[in-house]
Order: sequence, then structure tokens, then C-alpha cells
Amino acid sequence: MARNNRFQPRGGKRKGRGGVAPPRPPAATAADRPPPTVYGDPFVVMEDESKGTFVYKSGAWIAHSMSIAECRESCQVTELPQKVKRMTRYEIRCPVEMEI
Repeated sequence: MARNNRFQPRGGKRKGRGGVAPPRPPAATAADRPPPTVYGDPFVVMEDESKGTFVYKSGAWIAHSMSIAECRESCQVTELPQKVKRMTRYEIRCPVEMEI
């Protein structure tokens, strides 16, 4: 005697969508988009518990002028997974000024 196959999808009745699809919004043109941002080389910044930032220059950690929050406004900031002595590492890429 034949058995039902549990692993085959059953071809039940499908409901139609009925009606027409809503109109699509107009596609964005190149004139509407801002020009792409070009970022420079990445550098590593360390942030301590009191939100002070430090950058590595000429063999020493020197205080950095911008905080991580300020860097996030204009630069591309990525938090790196390793922490060093309770300090968080960040990779920062600032935009390159385009000359046209």
C-alpha cells in the first residue's frame, strides 16, 4: 500500500494577489546622489576609560586632538576587537580632500 511522502511540498491552492502593483518611486539619478567619499589610510587610536584618545607616533602614544565621538561625525570609525590594558582600540579613516 502506498504511503504519503512527508518531504514533498503539497501543491495546495494559491491565492492570487488580485489588483495591480503600486507604482514604483522614480529611480535616483546620479545628479541626486552626493559624490562618493574617498577615505585615506587608516590609523589606530586608543581610547582610555576617561574617554581620552591617543595616537601612536614616533614610538610613543601621544594625546589625540579629537575624541571618538568627534571622529565619528566626519570619519569612518571601526572598533577593533582587541583591548589593550583596559583601553579600546579604534581604526579611523578620515576623508581625503578632493581637488577639482
